[in-house]
Amino acid sequence: MKKVQAQQEIERLSKEIEDYNYRYYVLSQPVVADKEYDILLKKLVQLEQKFPALKQPNSPAQRIGAKVEAGAKTVKHKAKMFSLDNTYSFDELVEWQQRVEKGLGNKEKVEYVVELKIDGVSAALTYEHGALILGATRGDGVVGEDITHNIKTIRSIPLQLKENTFWPIGKLLEIRGEVYVNRKDFDKLNQERSAAGQEVFANPRNATGGSVKLLDSRITAKRHLQYFAHSFGFLKGGEPFETHWNFLEAARACGLCVNSCSRLCQNFEEVLTYCQEYQDKRESIPYEVDGVVVKVNSLAQQQRLGATLKSPRWAVAYKFPAYQATTEVEDIIVQVGRTGVLTPVAQLKPVECAGVTIARATLHNFDEIKRLGVAKGDRVLIERAGDVIPKIVKVVSAFTGKKRAFAVPGKCPGCGGKIVQDKEGQVACRCVNPSCFGQLERSLVHFAARGAMDIEGFGEAVVAQLLDKGYAKDLADIYFLTEEHLLNLELFKEKKAKNLLLAIEKSKQQPLSRFLFGLGIPNVGEKAAYTLAQRFGEIDNISCLKAEELEAIHEIGTIMSDAIVEFFSSTSTMELIEKFKKVGVNMREPVEKKGRKFLGKKFVFTGEMSGLTRRQAGDLVRQSGGEVVSSVSRKTDFLVAGESPGSKYDKALQLGLVILTPKKFEEMVHEK
Repeated sequence: MKKVQAQQEIERLSKEIEDYNYRYYVLSQPVVADKEYDILLKKLVQLEQKFPALKQPNSPAQRIGAKVEAGAKTVKHKAKMFSLDNTYSFDELVEWQQRVEKGLGNKEKVEYVVELKIDGVSAALTYEHGALILGATRGDGVVGEDITHNIKTIRSIPLQLKENTFWPIGKLLEIRGEVYVNRKDFDKLNQERSAAGQEVFANPRNATGGSVKLLDSRITAKRHLQYFAHSFGFLKGGEPFETHWNFLEAARACGLCVNSCSRLCQNFEEVLTYCQEYQDKRESIPYEVDGVVVKVNSLAQQQRLGATLKSPRWAVAYKFPAYQATTEVEDIIVQVGRTGVLTPVAQLKPVECAGVTIARATLHNFDEIKRLGVAKGDRVLIERAGDVIPKIVKVVSAFTGKKRAFAVPGKCPGCGGKIVQDKEGQVACRCVNPSCFGQLERSLVHFAARGAMDIEGFGEAVVAQLLDKGYAKDLADIYFLTEEHLLNLELFKEKKAKNLLLAIEKSKQQPLSRFLFGLGIPNVGEKAAYTLAQRFGEIDNISCLKAEELEAIHEIGTIMSDAIVEFFSSTSTMELIEKFKKVGVNMREPVEKKGRKFLGKKFVFTGEMSGLTRRQAGDLVRQSGGEVVSSVSRKTDFLVAGESPGSKYDKALQLGLVILTPKKFEEMVHEK
């Protein structure tokens, strides 16, 4: 790159980064994902290193954050508040460790402290003789905004430090930490704002940033902000700390909230293990976490390592794969779901997010398109949490050309049939044709699934070929398939065809509860199907029920009862059931002789089970008079936890519930 081109690129990058800084730090309206911002900043730094003569005095690479809001009361920090360099892989993390060891001497022992990187807003607290006298934002790292009036509304921040024997409180102490909001409080806040006709916050950090800068602290107090102390900036007249871990222990002793997930690591292998552990279970944490902060434990070693203009050399952030990214909407299409619900889907210019390439994002329903104001050509912010389908959070910038608003289809895109709006209080549009080609593929896969008719070998690939050949026009056509049909499909030989036909024939004997679930009645899951089958015994007893009869059942509410009545009132549905009867599909539920061992007890199953499947374990519970529920609460009696149990296990621990291994569960079932 020539010098003239480099100058133009440096000017462009500086302007773009400065604009992002202003929107993020001043307006609290982020328009670009963190990783993209870091890439731009890294590119600017590299150009300035290559062409030092072009380095601008006010380059955004030379400072932290952005300008303090105009008109706000400012505070000069007694010690600079640095930001951290980011790493995005274990290889980059190891490279940082090697630089640390080289800076200290390769043979010197180094301990590390690892802490969760809370996705919130940095704040410094100043205590004089143990009394809180000041709360300030980071600002540009040297000067921040005085937010004491809002800081004092945060209940996890002590107004007076506790006297303790572990660490005598010094004359002047500045604590650094993170203000954040729990996921459940964030969801509640957005629900309240939506109900009041106000704009909802894009994410918890966005909500926190807006809350700490409010002029009316009464509003801030209602937003349930929290605070974790993670480091100290200044100490005068107190016993100095020797290690960072020593500081965290002192902070706890003084009554400050310190993250309980923090860990002291004796070597770097333990650091990498910690990072992987929390990357895997980040979704089970009740607040937003976007990475791990790694710090050299010894303060003497920290001092020797020093800092660059921007960041300390003794600390680094390991960022988890990004949950958010920005990209362009190439088109908006409409899919037909298994139950006939029409779902708009945005087709996106492929972008990396949370470790995978995203090319589609759900828009949930047509009202959501209106709320977002999204259309083809817009640049949008997308979000992906764990394995959840990505969603569009907001429009970052609208298409500048001729914009065409999305039009709700007047007929089903799958079969061209009639679509109807769901009943009052629901926003879904639905195709009412049970033989709609658009929903038939998903319906067939669901019907044959393990929890329904359990037809082994009848997966998505087989269903797609059957539909392509025209061998299946409805669910009952499964039972009219012949060996000749299957041999016309790819990868089917005589043995495979016979095995599938045997599995189809065997499925005819499944109980009514499995058949009901397989039919895919809207809002009716496995538990409701089981309840109906056990209570009424035969399909004909269910198909003639009225809404008030269904609502009299404890487990069935108004929405479900309406869906059941509507489903069986359809002529197409009844014709389909008659077709099933003709081929000998069972329409009855065997009466279970229930024991009383688990009468009134509620069980939750989580993780990979050994020995029994979850379905078999659930059947044993029900046969003994118990109930299987899906979520953990104080009313849960037992949690049966297999391998990799996840968030349900964590919640059960918090609630002090009885937790059983699969082996212990089986012993309890069979003991007399």
